[in-house]
Parts: sequence; structure tokens; C-alpha cells
Amino acid sequence: MLTTTLMPIMETENSNFSRAEELKLQANEVFKAHKYSQAIDLYTQAIELNSQNAVYWANRAFAHTKLEEYGSAILDASKAIEIDPKYSKGYYRRGAAHLAMGKFKEALKDFQQVKKISPNDPDATKKLKECEKAVMKLKFEEAIAVHDPERRSIAETIDFRSIGTAPSSSSMPHQVVATAVTAAAMLVVMLVVGKAATEVVAIVVTAIVVVMGACWWGGRNGGASNERQILDLDVEPQYSGARIDGDTVTLDFVKKMMDDFKNQKFLHKRYAFQIVLQTREMLRSLPSLVDINIPEGNHFTVCGDVHGQFYDLLNIFELNGLPSEENPYLFNGDFVDRGSFSLEVILTLFAFKCMSPSAIYLSRGNHESKSMNKIYGFEGEVRSKLSETFVELFAEVFCCLPLAHVINEKVFVVHGGLFSVDGVKLSDIRAIDRFCEPPEEGLMCELLWSDPQPYPGRGPSKRGVGLSFGGDVTKRFLQENNLDLVVRSHEVKDEGYEIEHDGKLITVFSAPNYCDQMGNKGAFIRFESPELKPNIVTFSAVPHPDVKPMAYANNFLRLFS
Repeated sequence: MLTTTLMPIMETENSNFSRAEELKLQANEVFKAHKYSQAIDLYTQAIELNSQNAVYWANRAFAHTKLEEYGSAILDASKAIEIDPKYSKGYYRRGAAHLAMGKFKEALKDFQQVKKISPNDPDATKKLKECEKAVMKLKFEEAIAVHDPERRSIAETIDFRSIGTAPSSSSMPHQVVATAVTAAAMLVVMLVVGKAATEVVAIVVTAIVVVMGACWWGGRNGGASNERQILDLDVEPQYSGARIDGDTVTLDFVKKMMDDFKNQKFLHKRYAFQIVLQTREMLRSLPSLVDINIPEGNHFTVCGDVHGQFYDLLNIFELNGLPSEENPYLFNGDFVDRGSFSLEVILTLFAFKCMSPSAIYLSRGNHESKSMNKIYGFEGEVRSKLSETFVELFAEVFCCLPLAHVINEKVFVVHGGLFSVDGVKLSDIRAIDRFCEPPEEGLMCELLWSDPQPYPGRGPSKRGVGLSFGGDVTKRFLQENNLDLVVRSHEVKDEGYEIEHDGKLITVFSAPNYCDQMGNKGAFIRFESPELKPNIVTFSAVPHPDVKPMAYANNFLRLFS
């Protein structure tokens, strides 16, 4: 009797397991086609039929990682490890997700476990070594970091107007000259007074260390030595690129600069300094929430993430016209990272801001931050194309970017999304002290990181930062602030946009074929005043030079790309 009862149950289980395997194979195929959302749905169906298969959880974690849903990836990989503690891919997937979030120490633990389980795997060995390097570098940076509230801003040490009057760039750096002179003087004195050779060497070395340390400290704290080093930047007579005449950035200059960038030429550092510093001054004077007024009969364009895809940015301007007072734009954050032409993108946007402040508005995204730039390429790109000084300067300027905009008191535009609590008013956003690196919680964090969800209420973030919020949260926020619509970015969408929450929320994403692999379209939104009805325009990716996305990213992260 017992055997008769168990037979149908066993047959059902075998049928479920077989169907789960079929679904996994289907998911693998759509994953290969870069259809990651569809792959997640199929892996989920397989898990519902057989929840004790660690492979399904690890594969779904990988698909979440491809969609930058690192929080969900960590949860799935952890489940795979729970089911099978000796399944190396569970640790591998979780380590990759921790790495993408900048959690190098947690990633190191996972890759150490991969190496322990698979000691002869050369790939595991390679990734473990790179992870160890990343952690050591992080510890070193933490050890030498100067936490000084009195430290001067790097921007305040630079006077771009004096560049070109300093000694030529071929002259010897002043730190080296000062050190050499000090050492020589000490040596002469010691020889005159008859000190022993070993004592002379010791004193000379000490003097060198002290002088170089003083120079370094002055540079770290924005001292005069740093300023002189920066100003050692003559514009060479043979320089044939775009030039700014005086303090005014003109349309002719911006067009020439964009054309140079299109042909993979660089802008002289002197003019790059001018653009970034002038933009900083404008951004600093703005509130954290900027009100935009579009007169009746005029239009306004909102663009989403560009992510360093300069040639697609040029295509937007080709399709919709260049920014001007008659054709204004708002770029809604994540200008940089991942794409390998991020410097060209940010200098172009900043140059238009200098040319005409009301022609272009810029909002901060989660990638306008040190932690993201360090991992996803912008820091490496700036260091390669300009200098370390610019790395610090951009980090300062990103902290000046506003957090949100309101168009004609009706359309709320923000990079990420809404909040973990009800009752947030526009005045609360306007009062945020934004001049800092993004915190890991609170209103500022949620503005930059949160995502909508299809069901009511609030839930944990699939990214591991911020939260997910439902249509009811959107509806209450709009009602409490007398608004009609939320426009946000932050997420790649197959068609370049998605309308959610009963038409009250639109996601717009302006980086087509994201990272050269997603196959998505890009989009932008045109609003006509006074109705402000959103007119969505989609477009496809255009060719770009053979420089791969993430070319300047963290070495370790590139191993997973």
C-alpha cells in the first residue's frame, strides 16, 4: 500500500526535475543571447520545480549580475552555497557580485573558498591573486588617507588663467629641485665640518625624506607646491585642437572640441581645467533640488544614462539638435563609467553648461562618485588621458551636482527613485547637504539608487543599495507634492524606456547597446509646454572606435567582463 502511494509522488518529482532541466537549458540559451531578464524568468521557473538544485540558483545569480542587480545575485549565490557548500561556482558568483559593489574584502573571502575547493583551477588562482592585490591596495589607500577637515579643495589651488605664464613643461619639477638643493647644501656643510661618511649619508637621506614629505603634504593639502605643479602647463604653439579665447566658452569652441573628440584627439589640459572649474562654480551655486521653468510653446528634453558612450551622445544631438536656450536638455546622471569615452562625454556636457547655463541641466547619478569611478573605469580613464589632479578635481565637482529637478512644478526628475518613508516633501530634498560622497542610506542614497517594483509597498533593493518601491509609493509622493509624473533613469531597458505605476513613472535610458552587448535601444523624452505630455523618442546604437567598454576599469573587474 505504501509503495502504491509513493509511486505517483516519485513520478511527479521526476517529471518536475526533467522539466526544470529543460527550463535551465532554455535559460542558458537566452542568456547567451544577452536576454538576461528572460533568462531570470526561466531560471525562476526551474527553481520553482526543483528548489534544491544549486546550479539553478548560481545561474540566476549570474544573470542578475549582468543586469547589475548585485543584491539579488548575492542572495541567489548564497542560496546555492547553502544547498551545496562544496559548489565552487556559488562562491565564484557571490565573489563577483561583492566585487562589483566594491566590497573587496568580502569578495576575497569567497575567492579564497573557490581556491580551496578547486586548488588546481588556473582561473580561480588568477582571480584570487587579483583580488588580493585589490584588497592590499585598498588597505594601503586607507593607511595613507588624510582625514583633515581643514584640507583645501584641489579646485581652490588652480588658477587656469595663469596657465601659460609659468615655466615651460620641460623644466625640472620644483620638488626635485628643492630636494636636490637641500641635499647638496647638507653635503657641503657636513664635509666642511668633517663628519664621517656614514653620518653624512644618514643626514642627507633624512633631509631628502623631510623635504619630499613636505612637498607631498603640501600637495595633499592644496599647498602652493601643488599649485605650481599644476600651472606648469604651457599651451604649445603646435597644439592644433580647440582653444578658448578668454573666459567665454563659445559654441564654435564646443563644436571644434566635439569634432576633435570624434577623431580621438584630446583637449589641452589648460582648457579642460577651465571647463571643469567654471562648471564647478555654477553647480555650487545651485540648490540640491532645481526648479526648471519651460515657457508656454517651448520644449524640453530629458536624457537618461549615457555611461561614457560618446558617439551615441553625438547621435542624440544629431537627432534632437545641440543644447541651446531654445533647445534645452536635462541629463539625468550616470554620464561616466563603463563606456571608454567617459572623459569626452563629461567635458562635452560641462562645456555646454559653461556656454549657456540654461541650455543644459545636469543631475547626479550613483556613478558620479569615487567608489564607482574607481571600479568602473572613469578614474583610470582620467588618469590615462589627463592626470591624477583631474581625478581629484572631478570627484570634487561631482559632489556639487544637484540631486533632482522639477519641471514646471509638475514633473519630478531624479536618477534613481523614491524613498523608504512616506511624507518626503520637495523642501526636504532641497535641504539635503549634497556636497559629499553618497552615503549608504538616507534620502540622498535613495534618490541615487532606488528602483521601482511592479507590486505595491516597498522591498529590498535588487542592487543591494537603496530600495524597491511600488506604484502606491509613487502615487502618494506625487499627491503629497502636487506633482503629475516621476521621470527616472538608472536601469537599462530593452526599448530605452519603460512606463510603469499606472503611467505615473517613466524610466528613460540613453545608452543603446549598453556595454556593447545588451542590444537595447536608447531613448530620450521631449516635453512640450504647457501640457508637458511626454513624447518618447527611441534610437539605436551607432559605431564607435575599437575601444572596448571597461577598457580603463579596475583590472580585477575586467576579468569578469
